[in-house]
Amino acid sequence: MEAFFVNIDWPEIARASRDTLLMLGGSMALTVLFGIPLGVLLYLSGKGRLAANPVVNALLSLVVNILRSVPFIILLIVMLPVTVVLVGTSLGVAGAIPPLVVGAAPFYARLVETALREVDKGVVEATQAMGGSTFQIVTRALLPEAMPGILAGATVTAIALVSYTAMAGVVGAGGLGDLAIRFGYQRFQTDVMVVTVVLLLLLVQGLQVLGDRLVAAVSHR
Repeated sequence: MEAFFVNIDWPEIARASRDTLLMLGGSMALTVLFGIPLGVLLYLSGKGRLAANPVVNALLSLVVNILRSVPFIILLIVMLPVTVVLVGTSLGVAGAIPPLVVGAAPFYARLVETALREVDKGVVEATQAMGGSTFQIVTRALLPEAMPGILAGATVTAIALVSYTAMAGVVGAGGLGDLAIRFGYQRFQTDVMVVTVVLLLLLVQGLQVLGDRLVAAVSHR
C-alpha cells in the first residue's frame, strides 16, 4: 500500500484541499449574495407577479440564460482580463472566485426563482390583505416559505461549484483539481489522481448531507 502512495506529498494535498475549500466558500458566499436577489427579481418581474415587468424580466432572463449556457472552461478563459481588473490576478484562489461566481450565480438564481414559484399564492395574498408592501411580502412571506427550496438549491449549486473548482485548475487556480491535472494526468501519477478524486467525492458527500439536514430543519412539512 505504501508503494502505491509513493508520489503523494501530503502537505501539498493539504494545501490543495485548503485552496479548494477557500474557493468553494468564497464563491458560494458571493453566489448566494447575488443569486438570491437576482432570483427574487426574476420572480417579481414575471407575468402576473407583484412587480410584473416584461421588459425587465426578458432582459434578466436573457443575461441569465446566456451565462448559464457558456461552458465553464470557456468562461474561465474569457473572463481572464476581467478577473485581473477585479482582483489583480488571474491565478490562485482569488483569480478563480470571479468566474466561479459568474458561472454559478445565474444557475442559483433560477433555482431561487423556482422555489419562490412553488410558494402557495394564499400566503402572498394573506400578506397583501394585511397591507404588506412588496418588500415585506418578499422578506416575511416568500423567502421564509421558500427557504427549504432555496437551501436545496444552494446544496445543488455548492456541489456544482466543487466541479467548477476542479476545472479552474486548468488556468492555475490551485486546489485539488490543479493537483489532479498537473500530477495525476500530465505526469501519470495514478496515486495522486485517486487521492484527489476521493477527497472531492468526500467533499461532495459532506455538502449533500449538510444540505439535506438544513432543508429538514427549516421544512414546514
